[in-house]
Amino acid sequence: MTTPTASFVGIDVSKHQLDVAVRPRGETWTVAHDEAGLSALVARLRALAPTLIVLEATGGLEVALAGALATAPLPVAVVNPRQVRDFARSTGTLAKTDRLDAQLLAQFADTVRPEPRPLPDAQAQELTALLQRRRQLVEMLTAEKNRLTFASRRIRPQLQAHIEWLHKQLAQFDDDLRQLVHASPLWREKDDLLRSAPGVGPVLSTTLLAALPELGRLTRHQIAALVGVAPLNRDSGTLRGRRTVWGGRAHVRAVLYMSTLVATRHNPVVAAFYRRLRAAGKAPKLALTACMRKLLTILNAMLKHHTHWAPVSAQHA
Repeated sequence: MTTPTASFVGIDVSKHQLDVAVRPRGETWTVAHDEAGLSALVARLRALAPTLIVLEATGGLEVALAGALATAPLPVAVVNPRQVRDFARSTGTLAKTDRLDAQLLAQFADTVRPEPRPLPDAQAQELTALLQRRRQLVEMLTAEKNRLTFASRRIRPQLQAHIEWLHKQLAQFDDDLRQLVHASPLWREKDDLLRSAPGVGPVLSTTLLAALPELGRLTRHQIAALVGVAPLNRDSGTLRGRRTVWGGRAHVRAVLYMSTLVATRHNPVVAAFYRRLRAAGKAPKLALTACMRKLLTILNAMLKHHTHWAPVSAQHA
């Protein structure tokens, strides 16, 4: 008996079309990015039975395709575009077209073999959408407050009215987020565990539930790398570079940063850790990044072991 050859599919997603490449067969084709095209693509891929399908996260354009593939069910992984760009540079691929991008994604699937992850359900997608809109409102509110500082007398009333309206919208979104979390017994339990830690408020808790579902399932090193707060080596030969953090989920890291600022004042474990780092000569930003990793590690352990905040156990997390 012969073993069937593994096949890997890369799909480049654009607004109007989907470019598909299959490795190692070298087959390529294009379908329209609409309902008919999605149906035809899913049927053709089901007959192919690929080992793995890879597509990039493209700001939402990939959601319908990823959902259709996962429902088929077909093994699909949605990857960070930065990973693919770095992979392209490592292989010396400089040219860029939609077809070449699809072939590169198929090669990435074959070489890197990213793990297929289940797509968030409808409730998780709704939570993510609410959080994204809340971030947009916060950005608008900050911009309007900055404009108010230098605005002329005639414009100030309009800016103040808009600022007041944005505050009301934020309050409404916070209520919607709270109701959505409380509607799910699982989320309600996790939210209760997370918010028992000093410095963790509703925004960080909700962000972790929606944008970091891996929390509590990975090791502390894996979760830190996933968020982008793990120090990475930059050594070569006899040179020893400074450890730096980069990549990861930027929106999670931004919310974690603000919560860590609060934790350095009100969380006894994080505050003591921050003071110890500063006393050892660490720069404020470097010490704060280490505290972000410390707080994330504590929260990861709390969800993994289903325990509420406890200062003694948190010190060893």
